Amino acid sequence: MRDHPRKPSETGAEAAPAVWTGRATNKAQWMLAAAGAACTALGIELAVSSNWTSGIAPLLMSVIGCVAAGLLMLFGTLAFVSVAVRVDGDALEVRCGHMGLPRRRILLTHVVGADFVPRITPRHWGGWGYRWRPEQGTAVVVRRGEGLVLRLGDGRTFTVTVDDAEEGVRFIRERLHLPTADATAGT
Repeated sequence: MRDHPRKPSETGAEAAPAVWTGRATNKAQWMLAAAGAACTALGIELAVSSNWTSGIAPLLMSVIGCVAAGLLMLFGTLAFVSVAVRVDGDALEVRCGHMGLPRRRILLTHVVGADFVPRITPRHWGGWGYRWRPEQGTAVVVRRGEGLVLRLGDGRTFTVTVDDAEEGVRFIRERLHLPTADATAGT
């Protein structure tokens, strides 16, 4: 009996992948998340083990302040500790953090161009996270490094820091039938 391969025989030309995915993480933000957890734990410790001698109002303000600041730091940093980008034939989708929130989906029919940027820093955007600046557009910045910039049909831009961004730009340009950077460099 002969074993038949499950894959069709290759004709010499590889089929282009249908989906491109990219990720980026920022390990330094785990330290900020740990500081947020410590601040929350301090607030809980104050509430549980305090002997209430200084009065209820100062203690209540301390507990609420520590817990609120800690939870804000904890969840604010965990939301932007990583980013996942997925581009298929229809859209680019960006999901932040472990829960995938916030999420942004941009239809490729709204994209007029895609560019590779070798160096994006949080300082250019005012910090980490989901950012908007009137003169620059919108961005998801989770770390310093390479990223891709989409130019949208309404004149706005969308920037995301992601590993292997150059391959992502090539993939988007192929889907949009735009010239690649290599083809435009010679003209």
